[in-house]
Amino acid sequence: MSDALYLSLWYPNLRLAELGAKAAAVLGTFAAHGGEARVYAATVWPVSWSESPVFQRVYGRGQRGAEPAQAVADAMELLHEDYAYEFQIGWSLWTLETASETPPHERGPVRGDPGAAARWAREERLVRVTAFGPLFDEGAYEQDGHIRVDFGADGPFLEEGADLDQVGARHVEENVRQLVELTTAVEKASGATARLLWSELGESLAERLAARLSKGN
Repeated sequence: MSDALYLSLWYPNLRLAELGAKAAAVLGTFAAHGGEARVYAATVWPVSWSESPVFQRVYGRGQRGAEPAQAVADAMELLHEDYAYEFQIGWSLWTLETASETPPHERGPVRGDPGAAARWAREERLVRVTAFGPLFDEGAYEQDGHIRVDFGADGPFLEEGADLDQVGARHVEENVRQLVELTTAVEKASGATARLLWSELGESLAERLAARLSKGN
């Protein structure tokens, strides 16, 4: 079953004025770990997630995107204790494409299912990096972190619906290694004193990965 994957980061005695620098440091680590150097979009949410955004700007992909420091500065012109600042940035992972997504001349057999066809390709997803003001959503930062990274569905780290061969197992391992290296770099670059990689369903990614790879061997 697919699950949403998050990384939460906390900083000791963090002042609201320092939140932007932390967010920019987190966003700045992506380029060296499979991600984009520029921010795709920025959104500012007031009070809680049920409210409408008070600021939203889509910069675009690639060179059209904004430098992390600029995107953070744009969003945090509206600096309030009960606001949340969300930034989207591209991050590429190996993904198993199905036959319907793959050109016929590039298809190959999937081990264990001769009737199916697929191939592995690097695919970009948008990751959400959210910096929380201390009063947003009644102090959500205490549970979610001063900064939370939403990686989206954990499928690329497990591919539980596929029968992994050697190539597939290697790509899944590369995705996991990229995730681990990014989370370590984010913690170091932003000066976090605590971090937690967690899932929406509360299941351990490490345990699910170990079970997944042992089943494939």
